[in-house]
Amino acid sequence: MASANSVISSERVEGTSVYNPSGDKLGSIDDLMIDKISGQVRYAVLEFGGFLGMGTDRYPIPWAMLKYDTSQDGYVVPLDKAQLEGAPRYASDRVPDYDDAYSGTVDKYYGL
Repeated sequence: MASANSVISSERVEGTSVYNPSGDKLGSIDDLMIDKISGQVRYAVLEFGGFLGMGTDRYPIPWAMLKYDTSQDGYVVPLDKAQLEGAPRYASDRVPDYDDAYSGTVDKYYGL
């Protein structure tokens, strides 16, 4: 069911599939990182890799890179698996501080 609303609950975003432009599923959104000052979503954390949820890593992707595609009922990012494999990542039990240094590393990787 399509929605005309311009906002969405984080609960509905988490778990949503993420695809590359070729339609290959890269993973799903595990979490959202929100800027405490502006209230804007800064990163969608993509769960990628592993097998049956074991050994998966988390990849913060700048929110502005995600475009929702209603035909796929998921987000599309301009990345392929090789680009994603080289991106900043962390294990689910080792969430980094999203300080200026870490955010800068993520943004630089994606050319922002």
